[in-house]
Order: sequence, then C-alpha cells, then structure tokens
Amino acid sequence: MKSWKETKLYSILTVKCPRCHEGDMFPPNTLYKPGKFDKMNEFCPCCRQPFEPEPGYYYGAMFVSYAFSTAIFIAVWIALSFLVEEVSITMMVIAILVIVVGLLPINFRLSRAMWINFFISYKGPCEEIKKE
Repeated sequence: MKSWKETKLYSILTVKCPRCHEGDMFPPNTLYKPGKFDKMNEFCPCCRQPFEPEPGYYYGAMFVSYAFSTAIFIAVWIALSFLVEEVSITMMVIAILVIVVGLLPINFRLSRAMWINFFISYKGPCEEIKKE
C-alpha cells in the first residue's frame, strides 16, 4: 500500500517534484513576495527533473487555474448567500476580487503542480532515481 508521501496528491499539495516528491518546485519563502511568487526552479534540486520540459508547457495549467477560480467564485457566492440577507452585485464583485487576488499565488502554484503531475510519474525516493 502506498504511503501518503508516494501519492500525486502529496506532490500537488506540497508543490514538490512529481518524480521524487522531495525537491521543491518553487524557491522557498517566495509565495507572497510580489514579482517572485511565479519564479520556478529550473530543475528539481534533488533528482534534476526539469520543471519546464518544453517551451509553453504550462499553457494547459491555465485551464486548471480556471477551474480553481470557478470553484472559488461559486464558494464565495454560496458563502455570501448564507452570510448576508441581500447580496448586491458590488458586494459579490468586491468579495470575489479580494479573495481571488489573495489566493492568486496559491492558485498559480497548485495549477502548475497539478499540470506537471498529469504527465510525470513518481519514480521513488531521490537516492534511488538515476540522475539525468
């Protein structure tokens, strides 16, 4: 039976390398630094898996990001309808903008982690993987 660290969900939620689940896809402490949240490591620091296998690789991640954003919009709409007696368009737009912009770095990183995990499989711990 697989352990938690061997699952794709672990790799996605922790934004770790899909191949070894040990190396970070993004440099540490850059999540909420303006202009730095989108900078990815070029390779996994552990197994040397390239994080951008080809130019334009992450265009598909925009669709994943769109799905996350849609889920956020629906959640905000439902939450507002329960919390406020009468929801105005202005209130809805402001709430959605604040929440979506606040979650943008997380959405960006999770979308990319999910996209690369669609195509790259877990190969085992870093020390067992042949370096390329």
